[in-house]
Amino acid sequence: MIIKAAVVGLGSVNKNLLKILINKKEQLQDKHGISFQIVCVSDSSGVAINPDGFDPQDIISRKEAGERASSFQGFRKDASIQDILEDTKIDLVFEASPVDLKTGEPGLGITRTALSKGISVVLANKGPVALAYEELQKIATKTGASLEMSATVCGGLPILNIGRRDLIVADITKLQGIFNSTSNFILDEMATGRSYHDALAEAQERGIAEADPSLDVGGWDTANKLVIIANAILGQTVTLKDVDVTGIENITEADLKSAQANNKQIKLVAKYENNQLSVSPLALPQDSFLAHCTGWEMAVELHTDIYGIMYHKLWEREPVPTAASMLRDAVNIFENKTY
Repeated sequence: MIIKAAVVGLGSVNKNLLKILINKKEQLQDKHGISFQIVCVSDSSGVAINPDGFDPQDIISRKEAGERASSFQGFRKDASIQDILEDTKIDLVFEASPVDLKTGEPGLGITRTALSKGISVVLANKGPVALAYEELQKIATKTGASLEMSATVCGGLPILNIGRRDLIVADITKLQGIFNSTSNFILDEMATGRSYHDALAEAQERGIAEADPSLDVGGWDTANKLVIIANAILGQTVTLKDVDVTGIENITEADLKSAQANNKQIKLVAKYENNQLSVSPLALPQDSFLAHCTGWEMAVELHTDIYGIMYHKLWEREPVPTAASMLRDAVNIFENKTY
């Protein structure tokens, strides 16, 4: 089966997705019967299309050389990705444009248009589902398109998959986690005496920190993920306004040292309990699960009524697992479909 795909956003996540598609091409075909043909690429400069498919390696090489979609053959001047979705045969959109928590754009508009046209969407961009989860699910249900988003929450850590697929009829009575590896890394580095700015610079260099780092250190990236979790697996209907958010900007080396002296670790923790949602720095007992989530790790602790208490952790220093999660979602959408 050949899946004609549009790649929206040509940053680190989608570039790594293209590398995985190259490296895993034979396995995708042999084990899953799927081939992905990239017929549309889009970045902030515009949109280019090739009905016969772009060479993924050529896309990567051009972007790494500093080129933009506007320089690609097939560039459509003055056309938006929504225009392309109207008149081009596309089965799937890989959406990883920059996150905007105020408007959700451009990702929200792109996702809305694609789903309305019956085109499935795989998101790494948290904005659309943090701001309009219920609306987008209704559109997908109406048109029969699929909307998958496991990459929006903790990269390769399949929190949403566990909640939606594995915790059948469970009541999740408490959930808490460390969902932002950038903040976690910065806090750990500061505890060793490294400056806040040096630690943040390394996170940005590795492509882990958001383009706007205030999303990470201000707690908003974590809150975004908590909203998605709440809507997708906790049975809530909430937005960012329903989350009490405090970031790590005011945490000092002295605060971290003081916590350590009392056998505690300060972590930026997302928490759901008693129908309350919060994100804040907490001093956790040194022997607790989340206190042992260090550096580039992310983790979640799930308390359920019938499956017990679960602990899941992921080490993710590079955006490869996030890109892999997008591929996982795409395979899950199309593997058992026939055309």
